[in-house]
Amino acid sequence: MTTHTVSVPGATLTYDVVGELEPGVSPLVLIGSPMDASGFGTLASHFRDRVVVTYDPRNVGRSRRDDPTAAVTFDQHADDLHAVLTAVGHGPVDVFASSGGAVNALVLVSRYPSDVRTLVAHEPPAGGTLPDRENIATVCANMVAAYDAHGRGPAMAQFMALLMHAGPIDNTFFDRPTPDPAQFGLSAEDDGTRDDALMSNMRGGGVDFAPDVDAMRAAPTTVVIGVGEESGGPEDGHIAARAAYSTAAFLGSEPIVFPGGHSGFLGGEFGQTGKPTEFAETLRKVLG
Repeated sequence: MTTHTVSVPGATLTYDVVGELEPGVSPLVLIGSPMDASGFGTLASHFRDRVVVTYDPRNVGRSRRDDPTAAVTFDQHADDLHAVLTAVGHGPVDVFASSGGAVNALVLVSRYPSDVRTLVAHEPPAGGTLPDRENIATVCANMVAAYDAHGRGPAMAQFMALLMHAGPIDNTFFDRPTPDPAQFGLSAEDDGTRDDALMSNMRGGGVDFAPDVDAMRAAPTTVVIGVGEESGGPEDGHIAARAAYSTAAFLGSEPIVFPGGHSGFLGGEFGQTGKPTEFAETLRKVLG
């Protein structure tokens, strides 16, 4: 593995290349957000026959930005990805993108259509595609307000409550008691920092995303939306699963079901283990 950096407006990005880049060979790029490259170790190990590229988004891991407290938009993330792929210089590439990284990759395809050959976007939390998008936006605005006022613990407790909720966010969701950080193993104490990567994405409007359908259809990229078998369906699923189904519908397709849940590719990273072997087998078939 070799590690590289690339400068972009307002930040310096770090990316890794596993394997030997050769002319005419398309790398497999694995991206997340706010998850950094360290979350893809297990998945990458199942693709030793391919050159694999991973990177740390500008607001997490080894990448650095000039203002660590600023909002980061999905357009900025897409521009950053384009800069990384330009630096790698062996496109068009195949991309597996998870969660917020899937949103960023969908924007990448619409802004830079020649960058990506095949995109597998797994459970993009594209709240803008859902009928309850206004309530989702309100929940996320409340979350950022809690973060600004009280710090990471109270905000992340609200995020976990949103993440674990199955089905649409209706008005009764707001009648629930404010979640206690302690029930998620979080501290309620405010350490004074305001540089949390997830909250930077929330502040940038990441959950309000809906794809630019015209741009996506005009791109030469094959776009596949993925959803976890354990994440629920289009009506009763968690927000990212419901958004996967609705995003696929926006694009005129059906999502491909992957083993496990939202983190089905993890093999112990961050203390989570999904079904990485089965997940990788499915991904290989989809890319093929």
